[in-house]
Amino acid sequence: MPGPKIVVVDDEETIRKTFFLILGKQYRVYLAKDATEALSRFKSAGVELMIIDYRLPDMTGIELVTELRKGGYRGDVILISAHSDMIEPAILSRLSISHFFAKPLDLNALSRSIDYLLSLRTPSEKRA
Repeated sequence: MPGPKIVVVDDEETIRKTFFLILGKQYRVYLAKDATEALSRFKSAGVELMIIDYRLPDMTGIELVTELRKGGYRGDVILISAHSDMIEPAILSRLSISHFFAKPLDLNALSRSIDYLLSLRTPSEKRA
């Protein structure tokens, strides 16, 4: 399928499948169940957007974004969490996390955010 590549990292299978069903009509959507899988499969795979849950079994979403940034990933990141009280705004800014959404997710708002972020990318950024 043509279109930007999005990776969804969440340990809950139902959330991964929901994202796949909603976004798969317009984007290339890939799924990872934990940070280890995300790092091994998508570290340098031309991903335009990563949607990452804060609580993962092997590290936090913040730790995953830190590792991705160290590895050269410059694409957009949306962080999601049922524990918004654990998220420090300064960290979101420091890691250039584009948006944060609290669970339960407002899928319409999230979808608009995704469309907006991907519409801002230039053709050269889309290959990054």
